[in-house]
Amino acid sequence: MAERPNVLILMADQLTAGALPAYGNRVAKTPHIDGLAAGGVVFDSFYCNSPLCAPSRYSFLAGRLPAAIGAYDNAAEMRADIPTFAHYLRGAGYRTVLSGKMHFCGPDQLHGFEERLTTDIYPADFGWTPDWSRFAQRPSWYHSMDSVTQAGPCERTNQIDFDDEVVFFARQKLFDIARGRDRRPFCMVVSMTHPHDPYSIPQPYWDRYHDADIDMPRVRLGVEELDPHSRRLRHVCGLDQQPVTEAQTRAARHAYYGATSYVDDQVGSMLGALKGAGLGDDTVVIVLADHGDMLGERGLWYKMSYFEPACRIPFIVHAPGRYRPGRAAAPASLLDVLPTLCELGGATTFADPPDGRSLLAELGGAAAAGEVIGEYLAEGAIAPVVMIRRGRHKFIHSPVDPDQLYDLGADPDERVNLAASPAHAADVRTFRAEVERRWDLKAVHAAVLASQRRRHLVYAALRQGLYTPWDHQPRRDASRLYIRNDQDLGDLEAMARFPRPGA
Repeated sequence: MAERPNVLILMADQLTAGALPAYGNRVAKTPHIDGLAAGGVVFDSFYCNSPLCAPSRYSFLAGRLPAAIGAYDNAAEMRADIPTFAHYLRGAGYRTVLSGKMHFCGPDQLHGFEERLTTDIYPADFGWTPDWSRFAQRPSWYHSMDSVTQAGPCERTNQIDFDDEVVFFARQKLFDIARGRDRRPFCMVVSMTHPHDPYSIPQPYWDRYHDADIDMPRVRLGVEELDPHSRRLRHVCGLDQQPVTEAQTRAARHAYYGATSYVDDQVGSMLGALKGAGLGDDTVVIVLADHGDMLGERGLWYKMSYFEPACRIPFIVHAPGRYRPGRAAAPASLLDVLPTLCELGGATTFADPPDGRSLLAELGGAAAAGEVIGEYLAEGAIAPVVMIRRGRHKFIHSPVDPDQLYDLGADPDERVNLAASPAHAADVRTFRAEVERRWDLKAVHAAVLASQRRRHLVYAALRQGLYTPWDHQPRRDASRLYIRNDQDLGDLEAMARFPRPGA
């Protein structure tokens, strides 16, 4: 077994933990992920730190909370001088590769990755910048409820086209690594966009499920019962203008399960390539997501909140030669990925202290207290929303809203807000005091508004005259592919064949 293993990170988009059998789901069909979970370490209380694509991914890469690195929303630029685990591992002698989505905005489209095999599915400019000063005006570029009301089977989608490409090039790269002379360990991130909405999936995946088998939302609340942030989310997604029927809810969840099975098939394809390339024994495989999906719970869809379906995500680490199969109970988050990978890969000196902690001890079976800290600073909000998850409790605070406190041990569906209960007044005081120690929320609010103003100005200016896009353009020199006359045919064919004849 190699002292410093390869790392293969398989990332899904908008995959809530509760949609997987590894986390108790009884509908989804995900045999490949189930197999990884059975032979790996499953983290039962794992969270994103910001329930939105780009901020969550930036925290995952940098090991820092969003406000510390300006990762406010889906059009925020992560500065090029912020180290990621790709920088740290590359500096420690790793080959770092990204295939698929990472939602980088701005001219740096690599952030420490030596190779990026595909473009991104989302734009790299500032066009999706929210405007908290004009909250009543819904952004035209954001989710509508069409994703739900038009849910169903299809032949092809933008997302199928993208993910098929992502997995094709990632598989090819594994064989290129196996055939090549570069003996550095690798860290490869393969990041798919499924099962992110729109809730549409090709017929064969739709047909893996029957309507009667689709479970429906467990928590049904009227609009008047929702907290203020949830009511704002209904507005920003257009749910107040486009109500969703029971049949549409069932169809959307049906398609989501189909998309989850699609992701599982891609996981199986990657595992097959890893084994075929002879790299399986020396590779730690990690399955995770950037955030979850409400899927109609509480009448809400997509993400953007700190309720469990939106922020609790899978984290499965499969390396049976290193770690015994088991489950880790303590809360942990995407902030913990960077220190974990860096300790695993021997990169132990940080430019800035990470906000997370290494999970290697827990992977080895040790118990831990654990905590999760979250910040939400994007669309659907009008002020910072912060979250502390510790022990049985989850505390959610925003200066403009009443506090929320949930006992997840007794109330896993978060039906009862305990923040106003006299019996929990001491808990609320303790959490509020911690919020004041951790954050200057007025300063964070001002920084978000200033960033939004700057980005709106820059985006409008750059759209005038000659436009130079920042979107990643993968480099692929066709003159060096397959068979060309500047190479000896026998040598070329022998080098391309894997395993080589006689090996």
